[in-house]
Amino acid sequence: MLLTISHTTTYRYDESVPYGVQQLRLTPKPYHGQKVIRWETTVEGGHQELEYEDHNLNRVQLIKVFPHQKELIIRCEGEVETVDRNGIVGAHISHIPLWLYQRSTKLTKCGSGVKKIIKSVGDEFSDELSKLHTLSAKIHAAVSYNTGNTIVNTTAEQAIEAGAGVCQDHSHIFVSAARKMGFAARYISGYLMMDDRIEQDATHAWAEAYITGLGWVGFDVSNQISPDHRYVRVASGLDYRDCAPITGLRLGSGNEDLIVSLQVQQ
Repeated sequence: MLLTISHTTTYRYDESVPYGVQQLRLTPKPYHGQKVIRWETTVEGGHQELEYEDHNLNRVQLIKVFPHQKELIIRCEGEVETVDRNGIVGAHISHIPLWLYQRSTKLTKCGSGVKKIIKSVGDEFSDELSKLHTLSAKIHAAVSYNTGNTIVNTTAEQAIEAGAGVCQDHSHIFVSAARKMGFAARYISGYLMMDDRIEQDATHAWAEAYITGLGWVGFDVSNQISPDHRYVRVASGLDYRDCAPITGLRLGSGNEDLIVSLQVQQ
């Protein structure tokens, strides 16, 4: 499938910004099941200082805001060709050893809530894939998809306690539980073409776990499927903080407004 993506992020500031930088992880790379036909990032109100691959092999761009700006616009646009691999990403290709993806983080720390979900999964499975699909279903049943209940710093345990969350929360819970169950697991950010709309409010997130004989396999808890040809993989890491589409800092007072426009279509 050939997917066209248009993603614009606009920051508007009450007062001019004397200094600001933004770190972008918005560029998809060629990967198992996806081919980048074209991709371009343009910036108004700032310029790219440098571009590099981080320790997770994510493409990172560092944007510096021009002095005394009151608006910064970041536009990403391109085409990505995808193939349905039934969620199977395959072999581990990374600077990071597999065992590191079993390490807990602040956002994925395993507590009583995650342990309760793990207990509900049980042990009577003939293969690891079935066990992880059951884990995904149990998380979805315990934490309904609902916006407005969590923020970017919400932990897996806090989302379980709230009983509601979004794709980021589902992915953190899955990663936390899978690691506790002995799997290497990682957080994924990217784009998803939805069947019922073109306009979207945000990028998407899911998780991957390493399964013997298959390699990395994706699990989208929020949609209860493994990623198919509608998904574009952009960044991976231990949790959201490794994959956040845009992070940054600025000097100066005043508030800022964030406006996101995202279209994903065939």
